[in-house]
Amino acid sequence: MKIGYLTACLPKRSLEYKMQLARDLGFDALEVACWPRLNTRDYSSSDIDAKTLTQDEADEIVGKAAEHGLVISALAYYDNNLSADPEVRAFVNQHSRDVIKAAGMLKVPYVGVFIGRDIALSIEDNFPAFQTVFTDLTAYATAHNVGLMIENCPMVGWQQMGAPGTISFTPELWREMFERVPAANFGLNYDPSHMLIQGLDYIAPIYEFKDRIFHAHAKDSEIVPGQIADMGFRNFQLKKNRSDTFWNYRMPGLGQINFPEFVKALKVAGYEGVLSIEHEDLAFHATEELIVKGLKLGIDYLRFVDEATDAMLNG
Repeated sequence: MKIGYLTACLPKRSLEYKMQLARDLGFDALEVACWPRLNTRDYSSSDIDAKTLTQDEADEIVGKAAEHGLVISALAYYDNNLSADPEVRAFVNQHSRDVIKAAGMLKVPYVGVFIGRDIALSIEDNFPAFQTVFTDLTAYATAHNVGLMIENCPMVGWQQMGAPGTISFTPELWREMFERVPAANFGLNYDPSHMLIQGLDYIAPIYEFKDRIFHAHAKDSEIVPGQIADMGFRNFQLKKNRSDTFWNYRMPGLGQINFPEFVKALKVAGYEGVLSIEHEDLAFHATEELIVKGLKLGIDYLRFVDEATDAMLNG
């Protein structure tokens, strides 16, 4: 299985540096962050200016990746495509199109996005707008030979304290999502870390949605009993520090996700895509040295899991 990482974890570094790092650490792929050059999102970067990308620039990027023995598995732009503010919604929708167009120029197979949410409406009442916006976006992606995929993060507190900021974070919601937008090029960037902290089964849905899993995030998570005892599953209500939650994101192998079972299920279900580390472990984020150390820990563990599951399935 090819293993990559999402480049947003090193926002101050160039794409060339991130390619060199990937090569040095033994990665096979990069999931390239493509937020707008001016943005205020956390865990974001703009490694490719999708708005202004030319075909010559795209060819140069693909050539440099190949020189480093890498493929670009996906482009990433996670923002609110259903914002209650019509100007913000229009901007995000347009940048999503720009990233899709860039992926077509780069011959990258997938673009990862959030659906988002109009926070003034219930989750159920967001689905008609979702259907309109994503019918258009998936058609645009089809025209550029690109698959559009949704990461299943609930984004609780993104727009309103305690409220999910997206409408696509459980299998129940995915069923509605794919019923309303059944396009074959519409799928999931499947991330088990978000499922564990919601108490969801992160193995069984792999089989139900196997034809919709285009890409997979290798991000671990853990539930912290002492913090649950203090704040409960509704999470903090007054605290501002992100570390004051009942859960933590971790590097693969350091949390509570059973990665051998997760990777085995992906393989049994026929998944042949990339396993991409999304590095959001606060224990490895204070310095660039720690970020790189986290990536190294992650790929070493995932290589072990990949080889062990191959031996189990083929032996």
